[in-house]
Amino acid sequence: MSQPPRRPRTLNDARTEAEAAFKKVTAKVAPPVPQRQAAVPGVKEQVTLRIDQDVLEYFQADGPGWQDRVNAALRKAAGK
Repeated sequence: MSQPPRRPRTLNDARTEAEAAFKKVTAKVAPPVPQRQAAVPGVKEQVTLRIDQDVLEYFQADGPGWQDRVNAALRKAAGK
């Protein structure tokens, strides 16, 4: 069987092939996303939360326990 004549290689062909080969070798596979474990009831997690000054003053006005009151208000707003 006769093969069709090869066309001459050009610089663009070589560059395209080199770039394709380079991408195959250097392509990074995304690491699997770790799954979050279900929250354990009663365990609290420390977070940073920005709230307006007047809202903070409202919850702090009744003294100690204001963080628990904020948590209860957020729980109610979340429907839990």
